[in-house]
Amino acid sequence: MDVMLKNKNIIITGAASGIGRASSKLAADFGAQVLCVDLSDAVHDTAAQINESGGRAISLQADVSDEAAVKGYVDTCICEFGRIDGIYANAGIGGGGKPMLELTVEDWQRTLTVNTVSVFLAVKHTVPHFTQQGFGSILCTASVAALRANAGGVDYSASKAGVVSIVQTVAYQLYGTGVRINAICPGLIETGMTKPIFDRARGKGSDDRIGQINPTKRYGQPQEIGQMACFLLSDRASYVNGQAVPVDGGLSASHPWVFPKV
Repeated sequence: MDVMLKNKNIIITGAASGIGRASSKLAADFGAQVLCVDLSDAVHDTAAQINESGGRAISLQADVSDEAAVKGYVDTCICEFGRIDGIYANAGIGGGGKPMLELTVEDWQRTLTVNTVSVFLAVKHTVPHFTQQGFGSILCTASVAALRANAGGVDYSASKAGVVSIVQTVAYQLYGTGVRINAICPGLIETGMTKPIFDRARGKGSDDRIGQINPTKRYGQPQEIGQMACFLLSDRASYVNGQAVPVDGGLSASHPWVFPKV
């Protein structure tokens, strides 16, 4: 079995479902001890599944946008595991889900708080531990919506563009410390957050067209993001820093494109 995360202590937020759950289970399979964090009580199921399969995980319900809660989950990792080697700040929401002119200030505040401020807080409260020990990997979930238009609403897209900017800026603020920070930019992945898209398509009988605009001609699964997450958290990615890595079937490789008729 591949143990690229052996002896690593990793925090993963948004671990109750989707990408967070898949990444947590994969990290444990790769040898990590995992602190699973989520606001939902389903996070306890994620940890239980890991422990039942022979890994080691603990779970904690926490609001990732609350600073005291973030400090608390970092402290829990260090108390339970002895140190922290990496964090995957993955938790997020889909945004207001409205046209631009219908968005409210409250929509913006919630989207930015959960998707962007929570990432800042994860960085703020792990960096002192990482810099003191001289190593550590920070990973964040951004989105292809941070890179190109038409992959999400304006509030969601802006919030994820903010995550990319945090990664790029912080990489240089951590110059020479031995600490790396990167982001993953998922394309269309089948998760609870994207369920309305899949439900609408299946309701219209057009589910065979989901994901057809990228060159792999399909949508992705949470495990495919989890594989990249585990790599970027591991020492195998030791020279990858300050990057926003698309995992999108090639969607972001092109300008808008129309399939040629033959």
